[in-house]
Amino acid sequence: MTAHVTIALDAMGGDSAPDVVIEGVQLAHVRLPDVRYLLFGDEQRIAPLLERFPAIKPFVEIRHTESVVGANDKPGQVLRTGRQSSMWLSVKSVHDGDAHGVVSAGNTGALMAVSKFVLRMAPGIDRPALAAFYPTERGESVMLDLGANVVCDANNLVEFAIMGEVFARIVLGVEEPSVGLLNVGSEELKGNDNVRGAAATLKNGHLSLKFHGFVEGNDITKGTVDVVVADGFSGNIALKAAEGTAQLYRRFLREAFSSSWIARLGYLLARPALNKVKMRTDPRRYNGAMLLGLNGITVKSHGGTDAEGFANAIGVAVDLVKQGFNDRIKEELLALRSQAAAS
Repeated sequence: MTAHVTIALDAMGGDSAPDVVIEGVQLAHVRLPDVRYLLFGDEQRIAPLLERFPAIKPFVEIRHTESVVGANDKPGQVLRTGRQSSMWLSVKSVHDGDAHGVVSAGNTGALMAVSKFVLRMAPGIDRPALAAFYPTERGESVMLDLGANVVCDANNLVEFAIMGEVFARIVLGVEEPSVGLLNVGSEELKGNDNVRGAAATLKNGHLSLKFHGFVEGNDITKGTVDVVVADGFSGNIALKAAEGTAQLYRRFLREAFSSSWIARLGYLLARPALNKVKMRTDPRRYNGAMLLGLNGITVKSHGGTDAEGFANAIGVAVDLVKQGFNDRIKEELLALRSQAAAS
């Protein structure tokens, strides 16, 4: 590890790029003043934005790229024709050793495909999984996969469970994380063959996991388990539904507290408590999902996030780099599999 952490940024990825990316760097720089950045994208658009934030200019290097991966581009198309794009070259900088990690708010499927192709998978892992923190009644939990793999077999779900358990121990500091499989019911006969097959392996496969069993959607926010495992289709729907519900309730509260002068007075009295709730449920606070299972650190930011959210995604990447996360997860995975083989 060098004295400074360098993070590569896909400056053209996301709904409001490159503006949000540059503003996010400015916010991140206040919290992480020693971090350096490689910005991959259109220099003619990026350079004028940097002029607004002279304090970060010494910490930023622009690497001009001609093309951009679009939100609707197919992963296969990007693998064939996107090698000069801001996304591809930012990921490649991690492979080449120019950066310690990469953050992109671009196309999720393309980012997964490019990262898997360029960085390769860790030994023994078939697919990467998007993992992120989730607020619960008990604090925080880890949920994966959040959209990287729409279709998963039983073996994929078992790998996600192992990686999620290690992630929770290393990043959340949970000594013995409990793991649950997201299902349509808690009974053993519920669910499809893949979910039931994964459950059988986790329960009887001699892995040193604290396997809880099946969990339902309402168990996610209860914090019933420390790690919630799902295929990317179900996980992404659960995530977006939760974000939408939080936004709906915030709107309901705004309307209720503005409905009369008495309600507005009540808001003034309740504002400190409401601000605590807002902070705890703010999706930007949890922005930054890591692609677990790669030989490199790739963090996916929500495409529609603002500067605050993007800065938090940068913070996730920096934390993972400083903790030597990839090396530690490889060691833990090897130990778990060796233990299983010896049992």
